[in-house]
Amino acid sequence: MTGGDSPGYTRLLERLDQIRVQGVAFGLGRMQTALERLGHPESACAVVHIAGTNGKGSTAAMTAAILQAAGWKTALFTSPHLSRFTERFRLGGAEIDPEVLAALDAEVLATGVPLTYFETATVLFWLAARQDGADVAVVEVGLGGRLDATNVCQPVATAITSIGLDHQDLLGTGVGDIAREKAGIVKAGVPVFVGPVPAEARAVIGAHGQAVGAPVHFRSASTHPPPVAPGLRGAHQANNAALATALAEFTARSLGRPLAEEAMVAGLEGVRWPGRLEWVGPDVLLDAAHNPQGVEGLVGSLPERGPRALVVSFVGGKALSTCAALLAPAFPHVVATMSRSERALPAAEVAAAFGAGPSAVVVEPDPLRALALARAQVAPRGFVTVAGSTFLVGEIRAHLLGEASDPVGGGDPLP
Repeated sequence: MTGGDSPGYTRLLERLDQIRVQGVAFGLGRMQTALERLGHPESACAVVHIAGTNGKGSTAAMTAAILQAAGWKTALFTSPHLSRFTERFRLGGAEIDPEVLAALDAEVLATGVPLTYFETATVLFWLAARQDGADVAVVEVGLGGRLDATNVCQPVATAITSIGLDHQDLLGTGVGDIAREKAGIVKAGVPVFVGPVPAEARAVIGAHGQAVGAPVHFRSASTHPPPVAPGLRGAHQANNAALATALAEFTARSLGRPLAEEAMVAGLEGVRWPGRLEWVGPDVLLDAAHNPQGVEGLVGSLPERGPRALVVSFVGGKALSTCAALLAPAFPHVVATMSRSERALPAAEVAAAFGAGPSAVVVEPDPLRALALARAQVAPRGFVTVAGSTFLVGEIRAHLLGEASDPVGGGDPLP
């Protein structure tokens, strides 16, 4: 059943669209009240909690894949989604049935707690994981960490994948401020595994771990190489794989069963994470890079072959000029467009950020026409990269693959 075939799911999407106007409301009080009234579904299984500016979704997907390959029943919660709200909820590796999710929403409504969009999604996940009988829930932080809606769990292990400048209006202007917010997921006696981060962030996280009594383990592919290269593209994924391996190993030990290397290899090789350096056909590369750190990872992972074109959109509040400066040298041809998100910047404003740099910039507000223009510019030997906005990547990906998209609503709201 697709989302469009499910009247209950459509009603859920309509409800979510109505509460999106609340935007982001940090704080854990509403979550704690709702979960208490639901019998604390967040306590029904072991939890791995993962924060970070970039890489947390990939690390979460790899951790869940390893544990699943080892025979554990997993539940995976990620955000945002590309085309369907149900993508956020994966039970045993499979996207949740939309009608199942809609039925669980009746329980959320019955709490009477006025939850935000992301809080509703998080409570729905805990209910789904409990109903499915998950052994382990792998949970990606939505935004920040300390006051994020996911930070109501008592995890067996936590991770901070990276620290970079993003959402500075909400998390703080500097690396130290952002590290402090993300370190808020660290709990007493619970180990935190930390990927390569700037020295200032490393000091903040280390001090916080010491203050709360949490062991801090710094991990990278150079110091703790994973047993095999992950199935996700990009050199940066090796560091994420090192974290995922550490998280999975510790979690398996906590549950009383050692993790075989065969399971680690199978999980890492078999993992998939849509919209992240994902080829769709021979000439379109999708990557949801939307901040400087993510863009650097994208540019460093581009293949050398053929002429290149970029189809790009950004939403407001991002470091547009910095990202454009990083992207321009890598793409002789740029088509500036805009996603359907109400936060999308006008295509002309995106184009202006590329200025008089090395790229030839075309303005085409319609994403599908923008893709066609870019393909024509690099045919027959080149390729097109779509980046800058999760919303744009989701829209183009669904079009190219013929996948279902939600009939109602958009993605996560921000002020």
